[in-house]
Amino acid sequence: MSSVERLDDLIARLERAAEQLRSGELSPDAAASMVEDCASLASQAATELEQLSRAELPAPPPGQDTLL
Repeated sequence: MSSVERLDDLIARLERAAEQLRSGELSPDAAASMVEDCASLASQAATELEQLSRAELPAPPPGQDTLL
């Protein structure tokens, strides 16, 4: 699975968790656990974003300059 696919998966999981939290159907303990899970997912997403930002970018097509 590529970094982009992992990031997409993490985003989808965070969105589902947000829907559950907004629904108000979770007990306070379950909601607290969900928030902790979201923090972990967000940390993983930050790691994936950092890896993507550090990935070597392909050379621009011939005749195209890179932006500074």
